[in-house]
Amino acid sequence: MDVQELIDRAEITDALTRYTLAVDDGDWDALDTVFAADATIDYSESGGTVGELAEVKKWLAEMLPAFSQKRLHTIGQVGITFADEGADASGFASAEVVAYFDNPMVISDGSGGERVVEVGGRYRHSFVRTPEGWRSRHLHEEVFWTRGF
Repeated sequence: MDVQELIDRAEITDALTRYTLAVDDGDWDALDTVFAADATIDYSESGGTVGELAEVKKWLAEMLPAFSQKRLHTIGQVGITFADEGADASGFASAEVVAYFDNPMVISDGSGGERVVEVGGRYRHSFVRTPEGWRSRHLHEEVFWTRGF
C-alpha cells in the first residue's frame, strides 16, 4: 500500500464520519461534503425514500425530527475496494465502500417517556474522486436488523 492509497482511505473514512455527524446533528447541508451533486441515496430497506441528494435531504429534514436530536450513529468495520480503471497520476478514480453501522434513535413512547429504536446493517457506497475530494455517488442502506419499532 502506497502513501496515496493511505491518504485516499483516510479521506473516504472521513467522509463516512461526516455523513453520520450530519445525519445525527440534522445538518443536512453538510451532506454536500459527502455526496456528489448527482448522487442517489436508497433508504428503502428501512422504510425510507430513494432519490437524488436534494430530495433525500428534504425528506430527512421532514422525517428525522420524529426522532429526537438524540441520534448517535456509529460506523464499524470499513472495507474499501479501489478500482484501477480510470486511475491517473492523482491515484484511484473510484472505490466501492462497505461500512457496518449501528443507528440507535430515541422516540416518544406515547405516554410522556422515551424509548430507543435501533437499526443495524451496512452502508454500501460508490465513491468517486472529484476536484473537491472523494464523494459518494450512490448510497444503499442495507438493513440487517431493527429493534424497538
